[in-house]
Amino acid sequence: MSPESYLASLASSTVTNHVPNILIIGPSWVGDTVLAQPLFKRLHQRLGNFSIDVFAPPWTAPLLKRMPEVREVVVNPFGHGELKLYRRWQTAQQIKQRNYDQVIVLPNSFKSALIPWLAGIPLRTGYVGEKRSWLLNDVRVLDPDALPLMMERFIALAEPPGAKLPRPLPLASLPVKETTRLATLAKLNLHPAKPVAVFCPGAEYGPAKRWPAKHFAELARQLSAGYEIWLVGSNKDAAVGEEIRKLSNGACINLCGQSSLAEAVDLLASAMLVVSNDSGLMHVAAALDRTMIALYGSSSPAFTPPLSGRAHIMKLDLPCSPCFKRECPLGHFNCMNQLAPDDVLAKIRAVTGA
Repeated sequence: MSPESYLASLASSTVTNHVPNILIIGPSWVGDTVLAQPLFKRLHQRLGNFSIDVFAPPWTAPLLKRMPEVREVVVNPFGHGELKLYRRWQTAQQIKQRNYDQVIVLPNSFKSALIPWLAGIPLRTGYVGEKRSWLLNDVRVLDPDALPLMMERFIALAEPPGAKLPRPLPLASLPVKETTRLATLAKLNLHPAKPVAVFCPGAEYGPAKRWPAKHFAELARQLSAGYEIWLVGSNKDAAVGEEIRKLSNGACINLCGQSSLAEAVDLLASAMLVVSNDSGLMHVAAALDRTMIALYGSSSPAFTPPLSGRAHIMKLDLPCSPCFKRECPLGHFNCMNQLAPDDVLAKIRAVTGA
């Protein structure tokens, strides 16, 4: 039976109270998790009365719990690179008890396909990857030219093999409860008297994706007359946040490391303007439909752009970029150093009309 026929038979099942279940093996990165939400939306569009659970690392759970398409987050307990075969077998036996009808494996690794196979999930969908085709029985071959965006590649796994994607595609959208947002501001003692601009100075991948602290600081000084400026990021960004705060002569509030990811969503939802490196929080801001300036250096928006009509990309297109390196291989970091604060300020004024 083809995957399409199998799912159609599930959808029309006469088994009493049987709601077909799909498990998604989710990405490990915050930004990629946001880009997976359109897949969840498309599955609901196509299949109707299905339940979607996501097997994902704990640090992405706060985002998944905000997505109305997701019934439950099943925590992935394995760290990066961990094989731990016996523990994976134990986890697979736990998942087997959930009686999933299909699994869609988003990462391309062998390990990500192993647990669904051990759990005996009947339909196992994913792309050809790391020596794992035998673990899947609905194996897709990716055409990168036809599907240049990560979001498109994810959504294609909801469609029959070879089918064209229906346009327009659904986009990520994170709902925010006003009571929750206000509670987060109160917890952090934030009482903005001016419009809020959020700067996201971090980038988990590496320093080559980060606009220099001195540039963020200069932009903060120039914007501070019209905005209250918050620096938002993880514990790893606390030091650079403090550097920016000091270089800006206190023109911004350093909140890096002071909020959970769920609270960071509330902070971004409070902003009228976001300035961000290519990072997970950039994709969160896009899913919140904030007016945003997205700064690119060593990376490219050709694969994982911020998917919002209110996101504006700035990059220099130097001969050496994008290099996709964690650190500048040439040592000069011109792709970010030469992206001047004055140019970013001009772009902000152009898109906001201020």
